[in-house]
Amino acid sequence: MARQTLIAGNWKMNGTTDSIHELVMAINAQLESDWQSEVLVCAPAVYLPLVIDLTKDSAIEVGAQNLSEQAAGAFTGEISGSMLADIGSQYVLVGHSERRSLYGESSELVAKKFQAALDNGLIPVLCVGETLEEREADATMKVVRAQIDTVLDYGIDVLGQGVIAYEPVWAIGTGKTATPEQAQQVHAEIRAHLAQLDVDVAAKIRILYGGSMNPTNAEQLLAQDDIDGGLIGGASLKAEQFIAICKAAG
Repeated sequence: MARQTLIAGNWKMNGTTDSIHELVMAINAQLESDWQSEVLVCAPAVYLPLVIDLTKDSAIEVGAQNLSEQAAGAFTGEISGSMLADIGSQYVLVGHSERRSLYGESSELVAKKFQAALDNGLIPVLCVGETLEEREADATMKVVRAQIDTVLDYGIDVLGQGVIAYEPVWAIGTGKTATPEQAQQVHAEIRAHLAQLDVDVAAKIRILYGGSMNPTNAEQLLAQDDIDGGLIGGASLKAEQFIAICKAAG
């Protein structure tokens, strides 16, 4: 089953009004109308309205980097899914490894955020992945399956409405990357895990690779059967690098 490739940029906590304007304009200028891949940028929350405005006449889609599991109320500093939808956000990342490790987000909380995104018409991108210690202990799939299974508790049909991003924690921002074969093995095992519950959902869901994809390794990674795109960190802040990855996706 053909799955549309998704190249998603995660800008993390970077950018200014001027630099983001320049970045979006530079990406827009190089987008080609016949590209088959989907292009997404996930901006810091305060800049989402700016990015949504800058991309309103382009093929670039816009996502947030986080959301609250709560619908509304006395949750100072939080941003709800309805707020993100209200300003025009289309996607939202949930469970990024930095949210899990730095801010203590559990898989159970991530699953609630995944559901909150769907409740508000957003497409959640579920980030999963293992640390170096877990990989060296041959626990990669045990960890990844456990992170996915908390969302599966809501139902395979729920998970099937989102996207999965496999991001080996040891390869994020380190310059290290899984080999195409290593990444493909995990992606294939994720799909096989889902196929035990629903073959159709397993075949349709997009699984992105999120561990230091760059213009040098993108083509080989994206050529793998079960790698359906990339969640790009540092390279997404540089228009030339991001576009090069998009071109590798076709």
